[in-house]
Amino acid sequence: MTTTTPPPSTAPTPPSDIALRTSPLAGVTLAAFLAAGLLSCGWLLFSGKLALLPGKALSNDQVLEGEITHRIAKELAKAPLPEHAAQLERAGSWLLLGDTGPRVREGCPDWLFISDELKLNRHAADNGAAKAAAVVALRDRLKQRGIELLVSVVPDKSRIAASQLCDLPRPASLEARVRDWTALLQGAGVAVLDLAPALQPLGADAFLRLDTHWSETGARAAAQAIAGKIASLGFQATPTRTFDVSQGALAARPGDLVRLAGLDWLPQHLQPSEERVAASTLSEHTPDADASADSLDDLFGDDNLPNVALIGTSFSRNSNFAGFLQQALAAPVGNFAKDGGEFSGAAKAYFTSPAFVQTPPKLVVWEIPERDLQTAFSGDVGLAD
Repeated sequence: MTTTTPPPSTAPTPPSDIALRTSPLAGVTLAAFLAAGLLSCGWLLFSGKLALLPGKALSNDQVLEGEITHRIAKELAKAPLPEHAAQLERAGSWLLLGDTGPRVREGCPDWLFISDELKLNRHAADNGAAKAAAVVALRDRLKQRGIELLVSVVPDKSRIAASQLCDLPRPASLEARVRDWTALLQGAGVAVLDLAPALQPLGADAFLRLDTHWSETGARAAAQAIAGKIASLGFQATPTRTFDVSQGALAARPGDLVRLAGLDWLPQHLQPSEERVAASTLSEHTPDADASADSLDDLFGDDNLPNVALIGTSFSRNSNFAGFLQQALAAPVGNFAKDGGEFSGAAKAYFTSPAFVQTPPKLVVWEIPERDLQTAFSGDVGLAD
């Protein structure tokens, strides 16, 4: 006689006695947590400290990539409860798993890299071509005003300090990113300088361990390369000055990648190993009395103002890069770089400012990080026809 095995039951498994006894407590805890989060966000909203929508127009790509929802989430995270919860999550992930969060990646021990450098951008080639076309158009508009343009591209930290990536992969498709983009500009006759050849001999020493930016060693090498390129263009920076650079004592330098990873609030011994830097200070020699007398008529005129303007990102505002550039040029430089300016933030701010309108330079040096070459672009660089 054959017996048939009954099919397995699809009925849900009844909860255990422990689950039945603890479920009300779990429900109350969850409800209390959600209520606290709602009140926290509500307080932030009605206090006027919250701006859910961006203050600038977004491109279609930025909307499709979730820029609005990312902005809302970022603003809501400023509420006290989410902020403290996020800090605890980041601390736990770092201390237990060595995780540095979505914006930061760890390479070799105590070497941090920003994840933006490793990102494959949507429509990368089209975005890069659009930015190159904007640079060419800007060059033409500046030339109509008798102003020259030099574009300098800062290579990724993960490109130059590749020896410190260890198991952190850098996409092979990014290898040609700078070469292809600078070729577009060279083909249009734009003066452009890839700073990678100046920084590659320095290797990891060109960048800070815990920061996105170059070290003073890298900044000095970049400044000297740019000054050499300016000289090859036959341009003379004025007014002529001499500069001395003095080096201070070693001191702790907080890294922006530690902050981006959400670890800067932890005790120092629980953070990545501290980085110590001897920061430099630039001093300008004052012209002697005879030279001052000769140029008395120009003391408050344009002849006494720098004829070189620097625009760009926080690279131009870190590790004394602007100071090293002035020393290499033997002339002061107007620094109009902007922290967080990305590709064109500083350009838009400078070309619409009284500084440019009233006292335009003869040369604009535009510093652009490699990681911004293929991101989405609105098309505006701030200088109209």
